[in-house]
Amino acid sequence: MKIGIIGGAGYTAGELLRLLLNHPEAEIVFIHSTSNAGAPVTDVHEGLIGETELRFSEDYDLNAIDVLFLCQGHGFSKKFWEENAMPEGLKIVDLAQDYRDESNGYVYGLPEAHVNRIKDAQKVANPGCFATAIQVALLPLAAAGKLNSEIHVTGITGSTGAGVKPGATTHFSWRNNNMSVYKAFGHQHLAEIKQTLGQLQPGFDQEISFLPVRGDFARGIFAMTYIDTDMSLEEATALYKDYYRDAAFTHVSDKPVDLKQVVNTNKAVISLEKHGSKLLIISAIDNLLKGASGQAVQNMNLICGLPEKTGLSLKPSAF
Repeated sequence: MKIGIIGGAGYTAGELLRLLLNHPEAEIVFIHSTSNAGAPVTDVHEGLIGETELRFSEDYDLNAIDVLFLCQGHGFSKKFWEENAMPEGLKIVDLAQDYRDESNGYVYGLPEAHVNRIKDAQKVANPGCFATAIQVALLPLAAAGKLNSEIHVTGITGSTGAGVKPGATTHFSWRNNNMSVYKAFGHQHLAEIKQTLGQLQPGFDQEISFLPVRGDFARGIFAMTYIDTDMSLEEATALYKDYYRDAAFTHVSDKPVDLKQVVNTNKAVISLEKHGSKLLIISAIDNLLKGASGQAVQNMNLICGLPEKTGLSLKPSAF
């Protein structure tokens, strides 16, 4: 498959390149970056030294590729399609949030919820990182119609989730040995979460109280979700294991989850605990992989008819 990437200089594009360079069915045709046009890719993504001689391009030909990845900031994708004609048959994986509402013919690309729809799609809107971590914690309950109380979530994210451009809350001296809450109860990923839960559990209208936290580590998301339920732990565990029995990358663990189990992989790992009437669901992902570029490649595999795990056998950085 011939691949094009628009917006090649950010963290997600760097991870996408790392995956595609080692993907057995992918050939990168262009990596577009206006600010880095002509420069070697390794000038920006230094971890790829020795793996590629590709250079960033200023021009791109959408007719020369089979799959296009859009890796620019939110709002860019709609502008891009206002300025460019979409070739017939071109498959698109969009990592921005512009079409996560499934407008303009896009399918929301969370395989754990929509794997068959994604297989039939031409255009996929890749989910957000927090949205992925929270949804995999809740999908089995929604599918069983069990989301009948307020949902409480605290999620801690690595600094790479804020993007490559330095900011007051991302540079090392501020982030190191520090934590803070941001966008309390109003994070932008709540809309896509509620959309998916409503599709699985018609009439879903429960409040999702979400506290996002900036962590003092580079990558990963650790989400702690709890709801009131009369299910026992044994019933909940059976429900989750049955729901994810065929999932390529989401696993239910009988032991407590820690972040290092998933960092540098496309996995989502979940564990369950029962405390009185409350079911606690711990979910962990790598925000740059299952929360972004790894899931984007997973979606590419699905829309192109490839085995879902192709190019995504990655070892966790457990030590």
